[in-house]
Amino acid sequence: MKKIETEIDIKAQPDQVWKVLMDFKNHPLWNPFIKSISGTPREGNNITVELGDVGEKGMVFKPKVLICKENQEFRWKGKLLVRGIFDGEHYFKMKTNDSGGCTFIQGEKFSGLLVPFVGGLLRDTKGNFKLMNDALKTHVEEEG
Repeated sequence: MKKIETEIDIKAQPDQVWKVLMDFKNHPLWNPFIKSISGTPREGNNITVELGDVGEKGMVFKPKVLICKENQEFRWKGKLLVRGIFDGEHYFKMKTNDSGGCTFIQGEKFSGLLVPFVGGLLRDTKGNFKLMNDALKTHVEEEG
């Protein structure tokens, strides 16, 4: 198993960050990594997510929502083709921090047979998480 995790401090409360994160229809307006996201974010439901670099065709998949705790955590698990080949458990967490805002944490745990062979992809993924985190911070702070 491999894990990527990034975080950023945002000058806003977790509920403000949550509101933007869960406003799926507006992700394409600010999010450089998640091109689109749709569905009902409820534990046990499948949602549809398109991920990809700006200007490139994205990868569409239908992960299952594992956790959806308002203002705290949103987590899903997806797979490439068949479970066990290349699975990803993606998560977003929000925690109040000492500066009066919140810390936004985005990460993913990868498992499956192909994980040892995709090092470059995982490095690119971390960069995309950082791009999204920066865009989320800018969007929330400008909106608030």
